[in-house]
Amino acid sequence: MSLFQTRVQFSPGMQSDSSHSDRTRPTWSPYDNNGGTTLAVAGEDYCIVAASVRLATGFSILSRDSTRIKILNQRCVMSSSGFQADYQTLQKLLGARQVMYQHNHNKPMACSAMAQLLSNTLYYKRFFPYYSFNLLGGLDDQGKGAVYTYDAIGSYERVGYSCQGSGKDLIQPVLDNQLKAASPLLVPEKSSATALPLEEALDLIKDAFVAAGERDIYTGDAVEIYIITKDGVRSESMPLKQD
Repeated sequence: MSLFQTRVQFSPGMQSDSSHSDRTRPTWSPYDNNGGTTLAVAGEDYCIVAASVRLATGFSILSRDSTRIKILNQRCVMSSSGFQADYQTLQKLLGARQVMYQHNHNKPMACSAMAQLLSNTLYYKRFFPYYSFNLLGGLDDQGKGAVYTYDAIGSYERVGYSCQGSGKDLIQPVLDNQLKAASPLLVPEKSSATALPLEEALDLIKDAFVAAGERDIYTGDAVEIYIITKDGVRSESMPLKQD
């Protein structure tokens, strides 16, 4: 008998109660999915990271102004979707590690090093994972845009653009159609940055979020947009539908 099987003694007069057998036990999960959509696009000399600000669960809106983006340093920005408690914990942890690195080495952590650190942190928690789907955007050592996309346990790759969250199925096909980026698996290696100018990439991202907000109830209220260039990080916001 399996460890998880239960031994039941039946008496001759015992009858099965179908109504009792159909009952389901109440369950509790340590996770929740708070929705939201985030995307990142890497250009030749820029990177754009954007995310919606609506925080929801089920059919309830918990907040209309909840950020999903964390500035780690002036060349690296992280955005997340999934369970708010988990991705906020993860972002605070990486922010603290960046501060420690800055104090120890008198320089900010490189984007590629931060990408590896995030992967290691997620993999370390693989047996009780952070329910968080992350994007890391910034500039590499050559000043080119870089986007790293992750699953929940740390597997990642560098790409030209990516999308995570509840609106991914709506936005990713638009990015695939409008942006052209070399595969990171090509030999010899080619830059995965997109050739689209910064202003055109911004317009595309705004249009994609407007379209997703029309069809995804978890994407709405506003979108935060962070633009990373050699001059640092600047941000802007655009309102979305509030219904």
